[in-house]
Amino acid sequence: MKKHELLAPAGDLDAGYAAFYYGADAVYLGLKSFSARANATNFTPEQLSELTAYAHHLNKCVYVTINTLIQEKELDELMRTLDVCNTCQVDGIILQDIGVAHIIKEHYPNLKLHASTQMAVHNVDGALALKKLGFTRVVLARELTLPEIEKIATIKDLEIEIFVHGALCYAYSGLCQFSSIESGRSANRGKCAYPCRALFQWGEKKAHLFSMKDMALQEHILKLPICSLKIEGRKKKDLYVAAVVDYYRHILDGKGADKSKAENIKQIFSRPWTTFHLLGKNNDIIDTDFVGHRGLPIGQAEKVFKQYMTFTPKHSFSKYDGLQLDIPGTEKPFGFSVQEIISNGRQVFEAKAHQKVQVQLPNNAPFIDKGTQIYLASSGQVKATYHYEKPKPNEFKIRYPIDVMVQIETDKITASACGQSVVSNGHFDVAQNPQKAHDSVLQAFLKYKDTDFKPNIKIENNNGLFVPASVLNQLRRDLYERIEIKEKQTELQNPKPRKKQPTKWLIKTDNLICLNQTDLSTFHEVIVLLTPDINIEQIKKLPKNKVRLALPSIARNSQNFHKIIKDLLNLGYRKWEIGNPWGLNVLPEKGIDLSFDNAFYTMNSQAVLMAQKMNASRITLPIEDTMENMMAVNDKSPISTVAVVYQDIPLFQSANCIKNNCKHCQKQTCFIPIKKATDSYWAKIKDCALTLISSKPFYMGKLREQVQSDFYRIDFVHQHYTPEQVQTIVSKIQSGENIPNTQIANLKKNI
Repeated sequence: MKKHELLAPAGDLDAGYAAFYYGADAVYLGLKSFSARANATNFTPEQLSELTAYAHHLNKCVYVTINTLIQEKELDELMRTLDVCNTCQVDGIILQDIGVAHIIKEHYPNLKLHASTQMAVHNVDGALALKKLGFTRVVLARELTLPEIEKIATIKDLEIEIFVHGALCYAYSGLCQFSSIESGRSANRGKCAYPCRALFQWGEKKAHLFSMKDMALQEHILKLPICSLKIEGRKKKDLYVAAVVDYYRHILDGKGADKSKAENIKQIFSRPWTTFHLLGKNNDIIDTDFVGHRGLPIGQAEKVFKQYMTFTPKHSFSKYDGLQLDIPGTEKPFGFSVQEIISNGRQVFEAKAHQKVQVQLPNNAPFIDKGTQIYLASSGQVKATYHYEKPKPNEFKIRYPIDVMVQIETDKITASACGQSVVSNGHFDVAQNPQKAHDSVLQAFLKYKDTDFKPNIKIENNNGLFVPASVLNQLRRDLYERIEIKEKQTELQNPKPRKKQPTKWLIKTDNLICLNQTDLSTFHEVIVLLTPDINIEQIKKLPKNKVRLALPSIARNSQNFHKIIKDLLNLGYRKWEIGNPWGLNVLPEKGIDLSFDNAFYTMNSQAVLMAQKMNASRITLPIEDTMENMMAVNDKSPISTVAVVYQDIPLFQSANCIKNNCKHCQKQTCFIPIKKATDSYWAKIKDCALTLISSKPFYMGKLREQVQSDFYRIDFVHQHYTPEQVQTIVSKIQSGENIPNTQIANLKKNI
């Protein structure tokens, strides 16, 4: 198997240098726009050029994340960003938006396509579909088990990348709308507010139900038959990056998991560690009591008396280091900087491991009970451990190749490049050593470190004349100052808008029984969300030309759908809907009418063009989008558009379950009511997976008329509806009536 690539985060230039110094084979980073870590420092074009040139000097790689959804008005800025990436010769673009993929395929063929984990690739079919679209690498969903990863890794000529260390999301990445719907801060736009880390109430219980521990696969990485091992953390500083890279480099080099290096990481930043689901279904993934950095556990409080705490540390620590304690009833540990340490009745600077000490507590210290866990959360010694070297300023830079012509005559010397020429007049004699004279010209014009150029020099000196170095240097400076490299102006393909038809109604459900009292003659189509246990006989009762069959966004074992799809195709069903790339690989490329659901995001006209090239006849506007952008995409779309006017919002989908009692689970679908402050939700649990649903359905009301889509869709998915409820809601929606206790999400926001 090919050597693993150790891929490190670079939130800024220093983190990038630290990563390479401690053994990373590659780094991934974001520019100032279109990064899923918008709050990281991120890179300027000049910094990208510097780090990429340095990486290539080391035979290492730099990947740029453009892994957010792009709105129509941002396409010009996106082009400038891609121009920078192309100029800097980065080694790959990590993306979520298929519009970005379309632009790269059309205009930047040298840039490699890497599918972000935001694309929620979770099965072989999804990976194969992206390979066919030209992706060279796929970053898999974090939720996968080792056997699932091994299966996907058998795909030839496709690089597979997975996360091996760092923060986890409770939800499948790319399918989470929680932050967006609650606050307008879209995770799919790089602005997540992390509402999942909050305190929730479930019955009488209050806990951080969705606050994940940190992933740490440690030596398990050696089992992974994949190309790239990715460390999360673009919001982390160089110290953290250095420590984590150093730890995993040690493992990859066959030296094992070094305990002291692991302890160093925990003293810099760490929640409790978990292997997540790599080794199978895992219930030990949530830190229900506390959020944020915990540190290295070093002991328990033995006695607290007169502002002093006595304990026996398992690990040494020093004055001014940071300690944290778990205090029941608080969301975050209580932390303080150590100001006084007493050992054997004497003040000391350092507390030795396994020797009882007293530590002075600050005046604001809470009540600390005996047995309270103590963590070493910050260490001066660790901070001093990870030094690293950086190149000198301007030593490395991606430079434009230019052709320079130097012509030497007896009375003048002319230097030309990029349509510019400079002349130095004088009298030049025959050189005593012609070769040395030639080399001096070459040497003078190869002094380009303070420029943006990498010159290819051609010299015409037929008479073997000598030119003083001072003249050559001035000529070079004058020429290079005149040269101005013009960035290419790329014109995006302007879609030819479709001819719009009168709007028709669609209805979508995962339970056909709930439609029993609804007049389906008012609907152009009934969209049926398929499940592995779908009753095909119920579908056959509907007029075939009115049925569209929808594949779910998540299908961990897509093989379960292969026979169902084949049977339905054989029965003559030709209308299909997909919400994830995996659907492209299981449906025929020709002979079907294909629609993209709103989870297969098309938030700009370039994404719609890409969808059209993927044989889609229509797209669904994302409900987390703004009204302004929906209208812009709808107006430019060359294919039909669908506006969802009513839907129980799936805030996120997760492979995890808050019940956490697999042994006694009856495997039945259930709805658990939970609250966060004044907000309420339903946690739908089915097949060991959870969908968090807002208690307030999305409803456009009369705002739908502003979008002017070709289709209006009403959804009865995720929640349980009676036939009577469906009939009542449909009647109100089609007549434009108000429906209480609903929301308009981001229609009037700026996400």
